[in-house]
Amino acid sequence: MNNPIPPTCHLTEDGSLTLYNAELGEHYHSKHGAMQESMHIFINLGLLFRTSVDERRPLRVLEIGFGTGLNALLSLEQAELIKRPLHYTTLELYPVPEQIYHQLSYQTPHNMPHDSLLALHEAAWGEDCVLSEYFTLRKEAVDLLAYTPEGEIDLIYFDAFSPEAQSELWSEEVFCRLRKHSAAGTVLVTYCAKGEVRRRLQRAGFVVSRLAGPPGKREVLRAVIPL
Repeated sequence: MNNPIPPTCHLTEDGSLTLYNAELGEHYHSKHGAMQESMHIFINLGLLFRTSVDERRPLRVLEIGFGTGLNALLSLEQAELIKRPLHYTTLELYPVPEQIYHQLSYQTPHNMPHDSLLALHEAAWGEDCVLSEYFTLRKEAVDLLAYTPEGEIDLIYFDAFSPEAQSELWSEEVFCRLRKHSAAGTVLVTYCAKGEVRRRLQRAGFVVSRLAGPPGKREVLRAVIPL
């Protein structure tokens, strides 16, 4: 289940860590700041925007690319803060090896303990793991192209490697499948703001906005299925 070449740790400009995939030649996060990228795109523009829309409980989150676990860690923190139950499913074909994830540590905005990140990485695969009253994690070692969600999705963190590295994951067909399994009001957020990705999302039935990105990134995308 591991990458043939294990990823390596790198420090980003905001002082938080990311990983580098030598096979794809890409970092898991922005070199300008892993923490500020995840907070801006996936928490502020994604989770907090979505939770402001309605009181649907629990909120079902689908993450494309578990990676370092940073998005999941920040989502766990927010779920506890706002007391909104999240059922968080994350897809990852190549889980980070134990010797690598033990090197990772993040100081979150509200100082989640390091054990919380370890709990995310060490949770069992392929089953629901209740990590707190407000956060249930399900990790699936499956390709997005072969994955069918159980039930409707409310929020999608589309955090795959770039279209240049994983073009098959950014197709209109993939977005149509996600749209099919999404509830009214579903929000999809991604760091990628390429014109063709935006048009594919639109053709799949999402209403897409280009929003200001985090430091080092001019724009990002938020796609919504109208209520």
